Amino acid sequence: MTTEPLSVALIGCGRIAGHHCRSIAEVDDVELAAVCDLEFEKADAYAKESGVPAYANYREMFAKHPEIDIAAVITPSGMHFEHGMEMVKEFSKHVIMEKPTFMRPGQLLDAFGAADDAGLHIFPVFQNRHNKAVRRVKQAIDGGELGNVRIVSVRVRWCRPQRYYDMAPWRGTFSHDGGALTNQSIHHVDLIRYLGGEVSRVNASMRTLGADIEVEDTVAATLNFEGDSVGIVEATTAARPDDFEASISIVGSEGLAQIGGIAVNELQVFTPDPGACAENSEDFQGIKGHGAVYGFGHTQMYRDIVGFFRDSTPYPVSREDCLGTLKLLHAFYRSDEAGGWVDVAGEGESERLGRADEAISDLYRTPQETETP
Repeated sequence: MTTEPLSVALIGCGRIAGHHCRSIAEVDDVELAAVCDLEFEKADAYAKESGVPAYANYREMFAKHPEIDIAAVITPSGMHFEHGMEMVKEFSKHVIMEKPTFMRPGQLLDAFGAADDAGLHIFPVFQNRHNKAVRRVKQAIDGGELGNVRIVSVRVRWCRPQRYYDMAPWRGTFSHDGGALTNQSIHHVDLIRYLGGEVSRVNASMRTLGADIEVEDTVAATLNFEGDSVGIVEATTAARPDDFEASISIVGSEGLAQIGGIAVNELQVFTPDPGACAENSEDFQGIKGHGAVYGFGHTQMYRDIVGFFRDSTPYPVSREDCLGTLKLLHAFYRSDEAGGWVDVAGEGESERLGRADEAISDLYRTPQETETP
């Protein structure tokens, strides 16, 4: 890696791609080199906004821009593993991997192993860890302000009507999307561990209540942490007519912390210091052009990546950390499949989540030959 600004290319230009473009523009020592999407019009829109070239074929893009250091994979979730492995093995690029990183824990191990062999790095995206409210509660837990964690409660009450799932073939599928827990609530699954500690076992019940899809849009679950604390998860995209809440609360032996808002962006209750609520809350609704549910955390993520390469500062989401979140995610599905409690530890994976579907994958594969749109 040279002392030149880190060069990033976007692979996939869905809604969150614009958020990456604008976040990159706010960070020193990193720059956007190009954007790519199989639907050239999508890439071209972001390219014009950012003043970079657009491509419909990343093979052509990498051939024309050998200076690219990092590929940000923002393709459908079920394509993350295949695309990530291509970035590492075929193009020797570091990889930023959007949520849920990979669909299966085994894929994560294989991808990180391939990156190790190639001397490259994978950076998982869990941007909500950077929210002010989350940072303040994490500080309180680590510093003992809340005492011992007793109960962790998650509520996600969002609206995803049928038209949302009809937007693309991958949506609402177990192979390439996952439901309310994997797509919309993956950050809360991550925050359960980040704030509450490791979970030992879960008992989940999943339903599909608000749309004609194969995946769950509603989940109710209980969980036991390592130790004596317990947790509750309520997550749905069947709320109507709009998104209402995405919250997590921590009941400790010395106090209560509740983070709410549209995307865990408001510190609503903090008994150790009630005056800290206002200064540790953010208005995500007011983020011009960024999308309220994404927040500001991607900007810090890019700063973290710059720090990793420039100062050898450890990236805050390690392989083991990310693996723990994926194993917890799969435990919820395994519990629903088993009809009862399951242990989070072990090698088990869901029978459904991330299963192969070559017909859908073929829709999102880039042809081997170079094509110019």
